[in-house]
Amino acid sequence: MTFRPLHDRILVRRIESEEKTKGGIIIPDTAKEKPQEGEVIAVGPGARNEAGQLQALDVTVGDRILFGKWSGTEIKINGEDLLIMKESDVMGVIDAKLAEKKAA
Repeated sequence: MTFRPLHDRILVRRIESEEKTKGGIIIPDTAKEKPQEGEVIAVGPGARNEAGQLQALDVTVGDRILFGKWSGTEIKINGEDLLIMKESDVMGVIDAKLAEKKAA
């Protein structure tokens, strides 16, 4: 099955967090919070502005994003848990190149 979001909605796969703390303590599943970071899998064409013109989205497929704890609607496609959310629920895009430079 393929899925194409409509308007300004995006399809996101959560990126799972580490199962251990930096100190080596293992976090049980019941104590973990849902990750607030994800990867954009599909994007809609965009929303229409007041003039009826299509406004393209700022996020693209493959972007790593941060979103609110209660953002989106959870769905299951092909056995995989995914989220559908509006672009306005996205707090920001994580720039992987910048993160790699800071780590080096």
